[in-house]
Amino acid sequence: MKINTYQVHTKLPEKIRALWDLAMNLWFSWNDDALDIFIRLGYDPRNPTNYWDKSEQNPVKMLGMIPQETLIAAAEDESFVSNLNTVFTRFQDYLKRPTWFQRVYPDNRHLLTAYFSCEFGLDESLPVYSGGLGILSGDHLKSASDLGIPLVGVGLLYQEGYFQQYLNNDGWQQESYPTNDWYNMSVEPETQDSGQPVIVSVQLADDTVYCKVWRVQVGRIPLYLLDTNIPMNNPSNRIITHRLYGGDREMRIRQEIVLGIGGVRALQALKIVPTVYHINEGHSAFLTLERIHQLIKTQKLTYEEAWEATWSSNVFTTHTPVPAGNEHFAPDLIRKYFAGFAQELGMDIDRFLKIGQNGFACDFSMTILALRMSAFCNGVSRLHAETSRAMWHFLWPDLPVDEIPITHITNGIHTYSWIGSRMFGLLMQYLGPRFVDEPENPNVWLGIENIPDNELWRVHQLRREYLITFTRKRLMRQLKRRSAGLAEARHAQEVLNPHTLTIGFSRRFASYKRAALLFHNPERLAAMLHDIQMPVQIIFAGKAHPQDNPGKEIIREIVQFTTRPEFRDHIVFIENYDIQVARMMVQGVDVWLNTPRRPLEASGTSGMKAALNGVLNISVLDGWWCEGYGESNGWVIGSGEVYDDPDVQDDIESEALYRLLENDVIPLFYERDRAGLPRGWIKMMKSSMKNLGSFFNTHRMLIDYTERLYMHSSNQCKKMQNRKYKLARELGEWRRRITDEWNSLAVKGSWIDREREIVIGDKIKICASIELGDLKPSDIRVEAYYGKLDRNDQIVDGDTIALTAKEQTGDSWRYEGALTTRFNGRCGYSIRIIPDHPELAHPFMPSRIRWEEE
Repeated sequence: MKINTYQVHTKLPEKIRALWDLAMNLWFSWNDDALDIFIRLGYDPRNPTNYWDKSEQNPVKMLGMIPQETLIAAAEDESFVSNLNTVFTRFQDYLKRPTWFQRVYPDNRHLLTAYFSCEFGLDESLPVYSGGLGILSGDHLKSASDLGIPLVGVGLLYQEGYFQQYLNNDGWQQESYPTNDWYNMSVEPETQDSGQPVIVSVQLADDTVYCKVWRVQVGRIPLYLLDTNIPMNNPSNRIITHRLYGGDREMRIRQEIVLGIGGVRALQALKIVPTVYHINEGHSAFLTLERIHQLIKTQKLTYEEAWEATWSSNVFTTHTPVPAGNEHFAPDLIRKYFAGFAQELGMDIDRFLKIGQNGFACDFSMTILALRMSAFCNGVSRLHAETSRAMWHFLWPDLPVDEIPITHITNGIHTYSWIGSRMFGLLMQYLGPRFVDEPENPNVWLGIENIPDNELWRVHQLRREYLITFTRKRLMRQLKRRSAGLAEARHAQEVLNPHTLTIGFSRRFASYKRAALLFHNPERLAAMLHDIQMPVQIIFAGKAHPQDNPGKEIIREIVQFTTRPEFRDHIVFIENYDIQVARMMVQGVDVWLNTPRRPLEASGTSGMKAALNGVLNISVLDGWWCEGYGESNGWVIGSGEVYDDPDVQDDIESEALYRLLENDVIPLFYERDRAGLPRGWIKMMKSSMKNLGSFFNTHRMLIDYTERLYMHSSNQCKKMQNRKYKLARELGEWRRRITDEWNSLAVKGSWIDREREIVIGDKIKICASIELGDLKPSDIRVEAYYGKLDRNDQIVDGDTIALTAKEQTGDSWRYEGALTTRFNGRCGYSIRIIPDHPELAHPFMPSRIRWEEE
């Protein structure tokens, strides 16, 4: 049966037509006055229906649900129209006003970053995210908009998104997948000049898959999302974009081909020409191959030349600190989907496979692909970058681990999206307007000290009360779904106490996060909860991946604890963790608990969200907390130890956690002055907000990305594109000569001036004899790597100095340089040769370092 389609649009009176523009731009999601407009419109005192809640806080859907007479009445309400006009004027001013990027780079006309991610967590009304990676991606776009950084986002439009969680009576996680209705969400199809939808195609083995391109507007930033659920595709291809992280390995590779290859083609179809491609985690790394593919076709470059042309304009951010957690595919899947593509790149499939293999394992790693294809690579915290350099050292086996080209840019949060409205108003009052424009400025946050203690505490208490009310409502909903009895319903209405110290734990329930560590000694925990003078309560929330049974078992264990009499009134698990639940928790608890196994937490951002709301952190020294911790900012569990035996670790760190709670955290919270204020606690709240607020935000993070990576990458891109990729061709030829002559390079010997005693601060002359074969001194760089020696006679924390070619004698060149001594005791140096070209983004090529030998 043929179905003919048509679309019905909301009819808004002229005076309130601006509501549609606000609803179709996710700027509303981080502006409370815009949200208040929709909330006010959605509540009709003449009708018991709250359309805002009924629409699941989706303004587009709500506008289609509200009766026409209500819309007409709103258009005749002078107060409502006035408020709407005020908000809409501010929205228009936001889009037009000068930005940070325009002030700092007034002459820049070329930077445009394409930011690829498999998920984007922007607002609860657009459920195409699962957790931390998606929230970070969403915050990335929001801060790029605020700062005016030229950027577009690219992702997938999942028909069923990520699952919604509910628990059975035993506490076991169940999953449901409601269907997203894009025509009632803040997303719209991209169209050609002819009015036809923009559709691109991708070859998947023997099938051609068609992808429709949709756009979500995030302030100034467009986010383009690809959708395969269109009639042009057969049923097996329509479901490619059905579920985030759904299906088997074959479904995953199909999704990632659509994201990476299809995403590049979508930008091309939209006539968008980025100068930087940012690969946020390895899922989209196939884009690097499609960029090469396009240059081979359009510019007639060789694979090697196209690699040179694109390598320096790829930025890769890794998020996973363990090898097993990185995306990889069996060779058979790569052969199935890339045999033809490899031929178009000018290589056979075996050579293609080696691009993503590590030399001793056969799977094709998306992280290895991204690392090899990107000049600029970073981890998401200082510790994570250290872990990543050690984990991927085998790709650069001859390079000291501290020189592996993986830097760090620590994650942050979008301040305005996560600070509660009352706290935001208080901060605006005492920090001033620069708090909105410059949250990355440490001087702005010094104004925290000017906030009267009683005002800060009153706002925090109100947030805790809101959280308790919200939690009770969610519990009632959960119990109603389970057909619970009246006794349980009455209990849910009274659970938790709005005046009790409240600990929050919400995140993805993976085993390494140890959500159940608090229950290591249930009797001791119960004693803390039931202390008459100083009681404690705990709120949990979080999802396990549908295929992660150990994570589901942790949820079940915690839920079963909540049913025991000694925990029932004091511990709650909120189902279906999403942006709304996260926002309520980080704004309303007193303490944020984080208990990962170090060093398995790459960064973590939930603790940052809590800290900027005045919530104090208790955490293992892992991820961001290694940089954020200070005695006045919160508490640390242990001292950053790494254990071989996880059971021993749990014993030691649970004991440390109990001691912290019993001796430090709980007494400080309940220590009140004559006015009833916990002065010591408030002092710590202020210190935490002041010390952490300016650094752990995405404005600082985006400025770091722009200044340290994007601008350099973009400049390299423009150099490569000049004169029909002349530089790329030259670099390809130069690198071929380096490869051909590499085995003829040798360090024949070296010596230093030992005529007198060496003391700290001396300059020591170093000489080296170098054989270059048919290469020139300008083709290579000779360095002395030097520093203090450890007990194994290895250089630690080494430095480098460049040596200069002085004269040629026969087949050898004499190089000279001078180093300045920094340490006493046993020190050492070694001479090395690395390829060098003035146009390289960095010189560290795998297997292209020649060291001085014994």
